[in-house]
Amino acid sequence: MPKSDMLLPGLLGGSPLLKCHLRPPRPGKRVMDLSFSVLLCFILAPLAVGLAGAVLLRDGKPVFFVSERIGRKGKPFRLWKFRTMAPDPSGLTVSGAHVEMRITPLGRWMRRFRMDEIPQLWNILRGDMSFVGPRPPLRRYTETFPELYTAVLTQKPGVTGLATLAFQAHEAWIMAQCGSHEEADDVYRRRCVARKARLDIVYNRNQSISMDFLVVFQTIGEIFLRRVTACGAPMRRSISAIWSGVSTVSMA
Repeated sequence: MPKSDMLLPGLLGGSPLLKCHLRPPRPGKRVMDLSFSVLLCFILAPLAVGLAGAVLLRDGKPVFFVSERIGRKGKPFRLWKFRTMAPDPSGLTVSGAHVEMRITPLGRWMRRFRMDEIPQLWNILRGDMSFVGPRPPLRRYTETFPELYTAVLTQKPGVTGLATLAFQAHEAWIMAQCGSHEEADDVYRRRCVARKARLDIVYNRNQSISMDFLVVFQTIGEIFLRRVTACGAPMRRSISAIWSGVSTVSMA
């Protein structure tokens, strides 16, 4: 067994989640993904065209950022986003303080409202992704933690998910302290991978269409309320309640 996998029980706090029965995607999940992605493609088409034009005029080519990610059952796919950063010849995409300096003004604005992820509707239509699920990992992490990601990727990767809601802000704070690609990669492996995986596996154990709707609505709320302190506190408490509730159910 790879050394990284031998460390997993410790990384997951001794949790039996890794060895628990994992569920395949719900039958109605793909129907929901197709229905809403087609609808949103029509609704957001003018916005997408406008954003593509803005990126081209302000920041030049390429308009899109395309990155290989690993999907359900280890199948690789190309993830699409609007480009939000100056190109990096190294091709490394782990976040950190050194990466923040490359984000363009337009890119920062798009990221604030997650508009850079609108092209991922194409990934959903193709069946590479779902609206709700684990965030799609890079190949190097699935190769380092094969057992862990075999469990996580029983579900299709998602645009948002339980781990995104509960851990994204803390992850951003952790990664913002990194000053190089090497440090960011090391910190992500040690402090983020297992924590996010635990949440993804809890989601797997408690998945339902109603839970997917709840996660999507919470994500929309976070996008527009994250910078408003008075409204943000109740939203964060609501997210904490979801996590506490599903954790209790998952261990029952």
